[in-house]
Amino acid sequence: MKFVTLDHFALVMEANGTPIRIARVPKFKPAGFTILGWPVDQIDETVSALAKRGVTFERFAGMSQDQLGIWTAPGGAKVAWFKDPDGNILSVSQHV
Repeated sequence: MKFVTLDHFALVMEANGTPIRIARVPKFKPAGFTILGWPVDQIDETVSALAKRGVTFERFAGMSQDQLGIWTAPGGAKVAWFKDPDGNILSVSQHV
C-alpha cells in the first residue's frame, strides 16, 4: 500500500491503483461484529498458520467451533474470527 494523504478527517492509501479511505475517529469503540474478512481456500491451514504467528482466535458462546476456533455454518461455509490490535473483529472464511 502506498500513502496518498492524511488530513483531519481521513487517511488515504492506495493499493494497486485502488484508493482506500480510512476515517479518523476521535473516540473509537470497536464494533461488536465482523467489520472485515478475507475469503481463503484452505481455512484450516490459514488458521493454523496465523495461530503459529500469535493470532488468537475468538470463541463465541452458543457457537459450535472446532479445536482451531472454526465455526461451520449450516450451509457448509466455515468462519474463524480474530481481533486486530484495536479490538475490531476480523475473519477468514471458506465458502462452499
